[in-house]
Amino acid sequence: MAPRVRTVVLERIAGMVHARVPARATAGSACFDLAAAEAADLIHGTVTLVRTGWKMRAPRGTFLEVRPRSGLASRGVLMVNAPGTIDRDYSGEIRVPMSYLFDGTYHIEVGDRIGQIRVIEDLPARFRNGTVAPVASRRGGFGSTGR
Repeated sequence: MAPRVRTVVLERIAGMVHARVPARATAGSACFDLAAAEAADLIHGTVTLVRTGWKMRAPRGTFLEVRPRSGLASRGVLMVNAPGTIDRDYSGEIRVPMSYLFDGTYHIEVGDRIGQIRVIEDLPARFRNGTVAPVASRRGGFGSTGR
């Protein structure tokens, strides 16, 4: 059975003529690439909100998640709140908060792929008080499973 196709509604920001519709790089890609709609300079020690030129509305029962690109991370370019959650009721422009780890400046060109976006199912949940039974192998917290 084929998976259900979800439709994300896009609205181009006025004047953002270089905004590219998010697209999968390959048929096997899990996410859709987000591209910069304007050039930006990432300066070491600061956070820059890189514009995509789009407002997006996730389908009912879902939300959008923006993830970093590993190719940028390998060059010292990070998405600082990775992954970023875009709630279904958010109606502003999607911007990607980015930073540069090394000294100097990293230049982003119009059209550079700056992140990846994915539609995530938003499952209903509730929280209740109770007792969490311990699991022997998972008590240590950070790094508890080894290297």
